[in-house]
Amino acid sequence: MEFPSHLKLSLLSFILLLSSSQILATNVHYCDKEVDYAVKVDGVKISPNPVVRGKLATFNISAATGEAVSGGKLIIDVSYFGVHVHTETHDLCEQASCPIAAGDFVLSHAQTLPSFAPPGSYALKMTMEDEKNEELTCITFNFKIGFGSSVSDT
Repeated sequence: MEFPSHLKLSLLSFILLLSSSQILATNVHYCDKEVDYAVKVDGVKISPNPVVRGKLATFNISAATGEAVSGGKLIIDVSYFGVHVHTETHDLCEQASCPIAAGDFVLSHAQTLPSFAPPGSYALKMTMEDEKNEELTCITFNFKIGFGSSVSDT
């Protein structure tokens, strides 16, 4: 049986909608709305979304800079319902190819969240500093850990 073309298009649109919901763009806010940061962040995509505890999660941060960045660090602070629960620091060049040329670039961070992490809403604050410890950008965004399996499949 041949499906009418409008049904095929509707089905294809529905499938694309379902698959794109796993990598939704996340609302990003600057830490200080009065600061003109050297690095402008366009958005964050999280996959899977919501994050599954004990499974690999990828955070892709789309950004742009007016001048090259030769190195630095990323400081990540995580809060759970407003309570600080975790801090980590990463070499910027491990998250993006350095030197970062002027223009658009993507920071990509993949991490397996602990299997004991409680499900719910989290806030992440990311500060990017150059090699002189000068702040290039500071953003916050929310993400969720779902009610998926609490045991990692190995």
